[in-house]
Amino acid sequence: MSEKITTCLWFDTEGEEAAEFYCSVIPRSRVTGVQRYGEAGPGEPGRVMTVEFELDGRPYVALNGGPHFRFNEAVSFQVACADQDEVDHYWSTLSDGGEEGPCGWLKDRYGLSWQVVPTALPQLLADPDPERAQRAMKAMMSMRKLDIAGLQAAADG
Repeated sequence: MSEKITTCLWFDTEGEEAAEFYCSVIPRSRVTGVQRYGEAGPGEPGRVMTVEFELDGRPYVALNGGPHFRFNEAVSFQVACADQDEVDHYWSTLSDGGEEGPCGWLKDRYGLSWQVVPTALPQLLADPDPERAQRAMKAMMSMRKLDIAGLQAAADG
């Protein structure tokens, strides 16, 4: 028997909607199960209690637990993007109805934080030339949505 770790995301009532949205955005994702509250509660009988889903093959659970807890930036999902087209796609899709933040961070319409990061960024920040890496870092700190060409140009000086 193998043990699994599954991330549980607490929503007020929109867990099913959020899971379906995330699955529509992230490739190789799907809803795998929906459980409803019964007569024993604590939610209204028949309402969605949990939604099991996978994002790119990783398991998650959305729990409709009520308005008691909200997401914050202490936990975020990071999306590695191969090119600017991917950055643009994830940025516009995930931030729609949400809030754009600095340095590639955003909150989606449900309040969950995401980091939309081009795979070029960690390479630039780990450049063996510390001045080059610092120029890339300074450029990143001035951006909202990350711009690969701008990061590269800054690193190049």
